[in-house]
Amino acid sequence: MLATDSHPTLLAPQHPAGLTDPRALLRDLFDTAVAAVSASHCLPPQLPTPPKGRTVVIGAGKAAAAMAQAVEAHWQGEISGLVVTRYGHGAPCNRIEVVEAAHPVPDEAGQRAAQRMVALVEGLTADDLVLCLISGGGSALLAAPAEGITLADKQAVNKALLKSGANIGEMNCVRKHLSALKGGRLALRCAPARVETLLISDIPGDDPTLIASGPTLPDATTCADALAVIAKYGIEVPANVRAHLESGAGETPKPGDARFDGHRSVTLATAQQSLEAAAARARELGFEAHILSDSIEGESRDVALVHAAIARQVAQHGQPFRKPCVILSGGETTVTVRGSGRGGRNAEFLLALAVALDGLPGVHAIACDTDGIDGSEDNAGALLAPDTLTRAAARGLSARAHLGNNDGYGFFAGLDDLIVTGPTRTNVNDFRAILIV
Repeated sequence: MLATDSHPTLLAPQHPAGLTDPRALLRDLFDTAVAAVSASHCLPPQLPTPPKGRTVVIGAGKAAAAMAQAVEAHWQGEISGLVVTRYGHGAPCNRIEVVEAAHPVPDEAGQRAAQRMVALVEGLTADDLVLCLISGGGSALLAAPAEGITLADKQAVNKALLKSGANIGEMNCVRKHLSALKGGRLALRCAPARVETLLISDIPGDDPTLIASGPTLPDATTCADALAVIAKYGIEVPANVRAHLESGAGETPKPGDARFDGHRSVTLATAQQSLEAAAARARELGFEAHILSDSIEGESRDVALVHAAIARQVAQHGQPFRKPCVILSGGETTVTVRGSGRGGRNAEFLLALAVALDGLPGVHAIACDTDGIDGSEDNAGALLAPDTLTRAAARGLSARAHLGNNDGYGFFAGLDDLIVTGPTRTNVNDFRAILIV
């Protein structure tokens, strides 16, 4: 018997008419969240006025192609340019070229695209406009190593950062100081043209200077900060990379630099917007909805423990929320890789949540990356139900063993509980919803 039955002051929960299939409900909330932050929805109202001269579009990120498509559909006047997105995230455009490259580890295609982008903005005038479309993933896709740094150096550092457990702000701090374009340097290449940057945020807290490592915005971090991140996580870097940072050669332009005067940046879509849309949808279906935070960071398995504790308190004691309800959260968790399994941070979160809840009745959950790709896998995330562990045991799957091997993908694939959407062409990071009935 659940603990709520022993509290006569609590009214018996009413099951909303919207609850027919918990899995379908949770998927509905995720789809609603993604639609709310799509480029076609949020970009057109923020387009600037066309300039006297030319308009050149450049950009990078998982949403870059969809953003370019939205610009083409609504721009009044001539336009041309090039954007780079992840393999498989392209979209058909007529006037803006779309190039695909590798993410999360950069490749030569991204490096060539960055070189071509710089060539496109050379020789512009003060009457011209550079419209820069930036979204999460742009750090890897806009691959332009600083002088003395090779693409192989960047690849090695990126791989080490991804495995280290460093958060996105720390990773981007290092990336900025090894780049020829990040940390505001791309905007300087556009001078004397005016630069307007439209952003879709994948950063907890939505600091625009961190999105795709801020290629068009001044940077407050330093080479010393980058070295501190490397030391904190014990990351081995090539000798020339360390020398580059120690010499200060990688320093970025700072806030207050007059070369950024007259430029503008607008954040179009955030995790908070996606969560608010999902909350509104849940309420439409008859559920109370509560947003815990749009910017949760930390190890996925640790974040799962906190969510499990809250869900248990709601299920057993009606605190701090009455059931039936939906608990929502966003942000970007991390995984310190110790095993050899497959799985991104959302699968890891759900696997740790399953272990912590231990089949608690009435608790269902979804965790997905809003870009449709959980880490580097082909799934967006997965679903969790009260019978997940029971079904797993029947198939010979151990949740604890899979968690120890960082193999959330393998665990949920074995249960047919992965969510595969394909690329969504937007990106505001993690989406988590826990349904408690």
